[in-house]
Amino acid sequence: MTQKDITFVADFLTEHFNEAPELYNRKGKYFNVERVGQYLKDEDDDLVSPPNTEGNQWFDFLKNSTHLKESPLLFPYYPEKSLHFVKRQMEGVIDQCLQKPAVVIGKSVHQALCMSLYKTSESEDSTPQLFKLPFLWNDKTSNIHYVLFTILENSISKIHILRRHTDTSRSVSNGIIAVEFGNFLNNSINESSDSRCYSCLDAHFYDDETVTVVLKESVEQEGKETVLAQLPLS
Repeated sequence: MTQKDITFVADFLTEHFNEAPELYNRKGKYFNVERVGQYLKDEDDDLVSPPNTEGNQWFDFLKNSTHLKESPLLFPYYPEKSLHFVKRQMEGVIDQCLQKPAVVIGKSVHQALCMSLYKTSESEDSTPQLFKLPFLWNDKTSNIHYVLFTILENSISKIHILRRHTDTSRSVSNGIIAVEFGNFLNNSINESSDSRCYSCLDAHFYDDETVTVVLKESVEQEGKETVLAQLPLS
């Protein structure tokens, strides 16, 4: 250590660990603890060395403002408490704010449709994840919700499109359809007439009228063909 390091440590000890007789009756140590660490203790006790807020522009501003001084919109300040105490107080306020919206929103949600997509064996210890790629899209022009998904066990070469009107009292034609990717790409990519099957790696709505899909050739060999396709909803 250099002399500069030793001087720095000595000055730190001199400043923060002097005996403080006025703190003798306080709980815990009766010397001035390091000022940063006291804020991080997960305790409800008051700080041993609270900050000096004299001259703080924000506190002076609040003190001189009759409207803001008692405003319920401002989070109360606890100059004698640690950050853990303030964190718990804030979490309590946030939880209280979210309780009523959660109840109101919960009461407004109801089941509009029940549709059986697949069945699994009850004897299985763990149910496999068969529902894949759920992607949501809201067509604001037509007021229709879309859901894109695939069912692995049913057929990985199919993509399912479910659509519902945002007004649950109304229905739309072809509420759910499945698009299967067979050998329809052969003419444009490969002139052979061999039947090819493609599995859907991913699918998203490109816009209100177009779906983008990433397809991979479902064959057990190297050099699998991967295709990016744009499908019109029509």
